[in-house]
Amino acid sequence: MTPLPEPIQSRQMSSKPLIAGALLFGLIWILFDFQGVRTWVAPSGALPAADGCKTIVQSDAKLSREQLANLLTIPERDAKARVRQVVAAPYCRLPELKVRSGVLAEREAYPLAFDPKTQLVILYENDEYAGYRFSFE
Repeated sequence: MTPLPEPIQSRQMSSKPLIAGALLFGLIWILFDFQGVRTWVAPSGALPAADGCKTIVQSDAKLSREQLANLLTIPERDAKARVRQVVAAPYCRLPELKVRSGVLAEREAYPLAFDPKTQLVILYENDEYAGYRFSFE
């Protein structure tokens, strides 16, 4: 077997430490940010239920199918004011949490008018719409 020419051999050896370093960096990031990710991706029964509310804003607030459909057309990172044009005031505000390192996120819950046991939870970061999830009681 003939040895590889010098430039090919050195390229193969230098890529291994680079890949290993990237994998190590990714693993460290996941470990440090795991608490925030785990809180947001918690089992659906764990959040937010009415007793998870920090502040009741509008006790008779309900989200219609039309409002839900309109909300789903709003892209992430759009302004919080744009979302509020569609959904109005929430039923309640949930405790803030850290989803990503260094960013405090606000959450608001909206019960669905057509399924009272389900709530839509909207996430905001720095007055920007950051996403939603459903909570099933």
